[in-house]
Amino acid sequence: MNTNRTAEITRNTNETQITVHVNLDGTGVAKLNTGIGFFDHMLDQIARHGLIDLQIQAVGDLHIDGHHTVEDVGIALGQAVHKAVGDKKGIRRYGHAYVPLDEALSRVVVDFSGRPGLEMHVPFKSGMIGAFDSQLAFEFFQGFVNHAFVTLHIDNLRGENAHHQAETVFKAFARALRMALELDPRSAGVIPSTKGTL
Repeated sequence: MNTNRTAEITRNTNETQITVHVNLDGTGVAKLNTGIGFFDHMLDQIARHGLIDLQIQAVGDLHIDGHHTVEDVGIALGQAVHKAVGDKKGIRRYGHAYVPLDEALSRVVVDFSGRPGLEMHVPFKSGMIGAFDSQLAFEFFQGFVNHAFVTLHIDNLRGENAHHQAETVFKAFARALRMALELDPRSAGVIPSTKGTL
């Protein structure tokens, strides 16, 4: 079992230069700089509500748009979480959460299955949230699941304000991650699968 559940990933491409450091057993401390204010605000929700210490430094081609930066942060964060969780012995594996914010309500369910899959159903009421293109939320989570090797279901059940919709999604994601990654004292040292591997 990985008792030191931390990892650092550096991803450098012609479009982005990104460094991500995670501590899965943190207290929710975040140091974030992606150049996209609303995106930083959402990443802060992951740290705070997931109790994951998270450092992300990203420099991307924002003169084009935020697509490459957001997608590549998702990829690097997925890689970091995958590395930090190690062999998955003793984790709860599954996590779920409902989070409301005023009129908005979202549900997120995650499985550290070893199989990447995303079902995301969020009818954003606005195309832009500050300088953040709401379509990029999907790109972030797609990048994350492909490299964290998790199955992720995201449903925004209600919402009229796009900021509220996004915030409930990211907070519920954080809470679901926290539950799934938590070490279960009743299953210490056991891989939570009848296959014996994840």
